[in-house]
Amino acid sequence: MASVDERVDRALLRGVREREEERFARERPRSRELVERAHGSLLGGVPMNWMAKWPGGFPPFVASAHGARLTDVDGNEYVDLCYGDTGAMAGHSPPGSTPGIQAQVADGITFMLPTEDAIWVGEEMTRRFGVPFWQFTLTATDANRFVLRLAREITGRRKVLVFNHCYHGSVDESLVTLADGRVAPRRGTIGPAVDPTETTQVVEFNDLDALEAAIAAEETACVLAEPALTNIGIVAPEPGFHDALRAITRRHGTLLVIDETHTICAGPGGCTGAHGLEPDFVTIGKAIGSGVPSAAYGFTAEVAERIERHVSVEDSDVSGVGGTLAGNALSLAAIRATLENVLIDEAFERMTALAERLEDDVQRLIDRHALPWHVTRLGCRVEYLFGSTRARNGAEAAAAGDFELDQLLHLHMLNRGVLLTPFHNMALMSPANVEADVDRHAEVLAEAVAELFGDPGI
Repeated sequence: MASVDERVDRALLRGVREREEERFARERPRSRELVERAHGSLLGGVPMNWMAKWPGGFPPFVASAHGARLTDVDGNEYVDLCYGDTGAMAGHSPPGSTPGIQAQVADGITFMLPTEDAIWVGEEMTRRFGVPFWQFTLTATDANRFVLRLAREITGRRKVLVFNHCYHGSVDESLVTLADGRVAPRRGTIGPAVDPTETTQVVEFNDLDALEAAIAAEETACVLAEPALTNIGIVAPEPGFHDALRAITRRHGTLLVIDETHTICAGPGGCTGAHGLEPDFVTIGKAIGSGVPSAAYGFTAEVAERIERHVSVEDSDVSGVGGTLAGNALSLAAIRATLENVLIDEAFERMTALAERLEDDVQRLIDRHALPWHVTRLGCRVEYLFGSTRARNGAEAAAAGDFELDQLLHLHMLNRGVLLTPFHNMALMSPANVEADVDRHAEVLAEAVAELFGDPGI
C-alpha cells in the first residue's frame, strides 16, 4: 500500500489550503481584527503560545460556548470535538455542574482552609480509582510535579522513567525523547532546566525488556506513565503490558505513577478503574472540574505512611509541594459537581457509543479510499493517524505524522463548523454530543478526503 506521502498531490494540497485560508479569513473579520490588536500586548497575538498553532493564520476568538456548541465573535458556530483538549470534556457550562460552581463563587473562592466538598471528592476519587488518599492542585502538571518530588523524597532515588512521546503536561522530566537511542530534549522544548540525562530515563512504550534494563540498577524513583499514549495518537498497551509493568516496578522497588489526565476517557475511573490497575500514585486533571482549573493526585496507604515519615508539619509550607490556590473552595466545588452530576456512569456509556460510531465512520472512509491510515479509540476518544500500521510505540506513531495534511484537514473542518484538537486528529465526546454531531464530522471528513484523493466511485 502506498504511503500518504506518495498518495497526496502536494501541489493540490497547497492549492486547497490557500483557498481554505482565504475562506477562513473572509468569514472571520472580527477575529482577524482582534488578533491584530492583540499583537500589541500578547506575544504572538495570543494569550498562550500554543494557540498560535491553530490553522488558518490566526485562531477564531470565542464569544460563547454551551454544551457541544461553540460560537466565535463572527457568529460562526462549531460542533466541538476538541473540548479544550479534554479540559471541557464535561461539555461547556454543563447544567449539572454550573449551579454548584456559581453557588461557590457567591460564597467565596479561596481561603487556605478546607471545605466539606474536599472530603466528598476524596471519597469519590477513592471509589473511582482505588487509592485511598488524595491531595489537590490546579493542573495535572502540578500534580505530576509534586508526585515526582514525593517519589524522590521517599525512595531516596533521583531518576524518573517516562515513555517516548508521552504527555504529562509541562513537567520538565517528561519533555524528552530518544534520539539515536539516547535521551535528549524533545523538539520544541524551551530552556530545559538541566541536561535531561541527569533526571530522566526514556524507553519506548510496550518495550518491557527496555523498561527492565533501564530500572534494573534500582536508581529510578518512579515510572510516570499514561495507561495508553494519547498525545501522539492513541497507542494502546499490548496484552499483559500493565501486569508486567507493575511486576517489574515492584521487583526493583520503583514506584508506579499512572497519569489519567487524558485517559479518563476510558470511563469514570479512567483505565485504572476500568482495568483494575494497581499504581502507587494516580494523577489527573483537566476534565474533572468542568473547565475550572482543577487536578488531583492520589496514593496508597503505604505511600501515605512513607510521606508522613519524610515531610514534617513545620516544613510543609516550604516543601515545594502545593501552592497557595491549590485545593481552593471553587475548584473542589467544581470537581464535586462534575463527578456527582456530569461525568457519571450513564454519561460515559452514551459518550463511548458515540465514539464507536465515529470510529466506524472513519474506518469505512479509510476502507473506501484504500487510505494508508488507521483509526484508534479509547473509550470516548478517537484519533486517526496517517499510517496503515497501528503504532506500537511513540516513535512509530510520530513517524506517521504529516503536519501539512493534518493542518489542512483541521482548517477544512473549521471552515465547515467542526472543531478538532489542533495538535492532532483527536475527536472527543462529551455528555452534550449527539449522533448528528458525529454524522457532521463524517460528512466533512469525507468531503476533504474526496477532494484530496479523488472519489473512488464505490
